[in-house]
Amino acid sequence: MGVFDFIAPVYGLFFNMQRRSFREVLERFSEDIDFDSRKRILDVGCGTGSLISVLSEGRRTVWGIDGSEKMLQVARRKLAGKDIELFYGNAAKELPFKDKSFDMAIASYVAHGMVREDRIAMYKEMKKVTEGIVVIHDYNGVRSLMTSVIETLEGGDYFGFIKDPKGEMREVFSSVRVLDAGKRSAWYVCIP
Repeated sequence: MGVFDFIAPVYGLFFNMQRRSFREVLERFSEDIDFDSRKRILDVGCGTGSLISVLSEGRRTVWGIDGSEKMLQVARRKLAGKDIELFYGNAAKELPFKDKSFDMAIASYVAHGMVREDRIAMYKEMKKVTEGIVVIHDYNGVRSLMTSVIETLEGGDYFGFIKDPKGEMREVFSSVRVLDAGKRSAWYVCIP
């Protein structure tokens, strides 16, 4: 059992709080990103479904994919009755969608937990299936002691990611614009 399978029930407890937070960020960025024109959206690393539930509002068709079956089980319960398709899969290997299937693909707090090679592979997969923008919602370089401790325990490549996320993404995307999403987070808006 992976770490995300183990912690899925705990993440589920924060579903409504995460929904509020995502809604606030989407509202704040509505002038920078025309969400109304984004009708087909993919949430990569959708977890328990809090972001995808917000994205599904407003006549959008949304899909989610996650590498944790337990996270997807929680998402299925939380999203019951919504027209959302969820898939199990590894975004760094191959996304099971046709090229240019989406207007927007977003990965929220996924990249920092992957080794660099897998991050680059995920960016390439997201670029391949998206004809619009790719958004990487993740940490910026500002961190707290608690974040450092948690990310060290998680065992991902948080410290490698925050060294130069924009530069890393520029290896795959033609341009990357950084929007301040919070004290310790950013939206890296990538143009394929």
